[in-house]
Amino acid sequence: MIAPAKISQIPEILIMTDACRIAMEANGIYQWTTDYPSKQAFENDIERNELYVLQHDNEIVGCIVVSLFMDEEYTSVNWLTENVNNYYIHRLAVHPKYQGKGFAQRLMDFGENFARENNAVSVRLDTFSQNKRNQKFYEQRGYTKLGDIFFPKQSEHPFHCYELVL
Repeated sequence: MIAPAKISQIPEILIMTDACRIAMEANGIYQWTTDYPSKQAFENDIERNELYVLQHDNEIVGCIVVSLFMDEEYTSVNWLTENVNNYYIHRLAVHPKYQGKGFAQRLMDFGENFARENNAVSVRLDTFSQNKRNQKFYEQRGYTKLGDIFFPKQSEHPFHCYELVL
């Protein structure tokens, strides 16, 4: 079941995203840090009604942010569509013990359908250049790889931007 997240769920969400960080680091992928994603980021997402959680057996196994807000870092990207009614996916996560079971696909289906239902022209996101698994995941869903952006506090490596025209 995918539902809007509640403030009371943030501790469980942070445990899940930290497990993701640890699993990525074990594979040499330094995409997330102990500072990101943060409690504050998730609080802001909930305040804007943009954070959704996927529950399985009464446990939060994944989350996704579906937002109309365009981060400043994205302004330099040559997007495929105009900057009008585009949705942005952030903080997609599935607990490592539940990965490989289709939960990320379900979360992305939810985000893309949400965008379609709200007459979006596209869905945009970024993923870490060192995370080949994520890149393949988005490309298999039909996303087009565009320019790179940087989050210096997270990594010296770029993040690839992707867009799916709806």
